[in-house]
Amino acid sequence: MVVISDILVQLGQMALVLLLAPLLTGVVRKIKARLLRRKGPSIFQPYRDLLRLLRKEVVLAENASWLFRVTPYVTFAAIWVAAALVPTFATGLQFNWSADLIAIVALLGSARFFLALAGMDVGTSFGGIGSSREVMIAALAEPAMLLMVFCVALIAGSTQLSTVATFMASSEVGLRVSLGMAMIALIMVALAENARIPVDNPATHLELTMVHEAMILEYSGRHLAMIEFGAFLKLLLYISLIICVFFPWQITTEGAGPLSYLVSVAVYILKLAVASFLLAVLETATAKMRVFRVPEFLGAALMLGLLGTLLRFVSRGF
Repeated sequence: MVVISDILVQLGQMALVLLLAPLLTGVVRKIKARLLRRKGPSIFQPYRDLLRLLRKEVVLAENASWLFRVTPYVTFAAIWVAAALVPTFATGLQFNWSADLIAIVALLGSARFFLALAGMDVGTSFGGIGSSREVMIAALAEPAMLLMVFCVALIAGSTQLSTVATFMASSEVGLRVSLGMAMIALIMVALAENARIPVDNPATHLELTMVHEAMILEYSGRHLAMIEFGAFLKLLLYISLIICVFFPWQITTEGAGPLSYLVSVAVYILKLAVASFLLAVLETATAKMRVFRVPEFLGAALMLGLLGTLLRFVSRGF
């Protein structure tokens, strides 16, 4: 019975991230519209968009290879697995033993690799531009992400997310400069990886500025729905990762009762609401930077991750 209960809770977490990912994007769009004194679409509009795309016919280019057809499903599966492994409301779940920070970085890198190849597969100029920019961003974002992982691992003594969350929730952590730098680096990487302002504008299709949208211009129908759903999940994944590592309050431990799980889910949803509001405020108050300034932005994240790792050895008591 214990194993069945653990499996049901794990399946509940996998379903929870699927249900909340489009809603998170819808809430961010709604708050941004309200801050700009517009009515804006409903917070449930992303669900309607996905259903509309699923009902449409897939249109493929004549020279599209098997890679172009397979990529939407591969990217969606990789991001969903990564999002489901991050402890959202409970630690020590059935599959949390595989929720390793390095494994999550590898899954996200695999999804990015396939999407960049698919952008170049048809041979359009927009796809090639978007893929080259995506690889440029990844060349700096992944090292910054790994340095953040090393900083957290040196402090928590593990890269396993359940262990990290349990340690961060304890009183042994204290106030550390290195953790602050690692958190800022992770936030900067999250903005770049999710094509958010100031790195990219998810609401525009300008040829000279778009990165993510340029790679998926040739997709339609259910293929585009899978890619869009993966983008929703990726935003939820990074916010959940920030919450799990740096704000793991009220995360239920293994073996807790149903009431404790429900309270943790409610607290997790509240944290997502706060994060969506802060993201909307940031995107409303910040202008998009030029593409050639992105390496400087991610270079700052890389240096923050490196400094956080180095300061781990000199700020143990702070």
